[in-house]
Amino acid sequence: MRNTTLCYIRRGGDVLLLHRTKKERDENKDKWVGVGGKFEPGESPEDCLLRETREETGLTLTEWRYRGLVTFVSDNWGTEYMHLFTATGFTGSLRDCDEGELCWLPWETLPSLPIWEGDRIFLRLLDEERPFFSLKLRYEGERLAEAVLDGKAIL
Repeated sequence: MRNTTLCYIRRGGDVLLLHRTKKERDENKDKWVGVGGKFEPGESPEDCLLRETREETGLTLTEWRYRGLVTFVSDNWGTEYMHLFTATGFTGSLRDCDEGELCWLPWETLPSLPIWEGDRIFLRLLDEERPFFSLKLRYEGERLAEAVLDGKAIL
């Protein structure tokens, strides 16, 4: 079991996305995601968020919100607790990322890009300004087999 962070950094109506294209063994290969990564020993969700954002983008976050906990259960990749954030404040300049291409794109285009099916659920929750939530997404291969929001089945 592992802990990770994922952050959607907003700039006006745009969001910073990472097109995961550079690693061969990558569960997110060819998908569009926010930025983030795995916890290092002793890190809190916020520690990991700030470090991963700096490492992947060159940006230092100055304003962010912890939005929810997403539990991924996968027959291919095991279980992951993903701490979900959004951010609206940052300093610094974008730099190249060794995991893929970073792009500012309009927020509303995100659901039409190649993303995980379950991502559409938490993106909708973010859009709705849903208070902190817990979402369980169970995958069989790349197919979303179950979704449970705050303890109640929604799929």
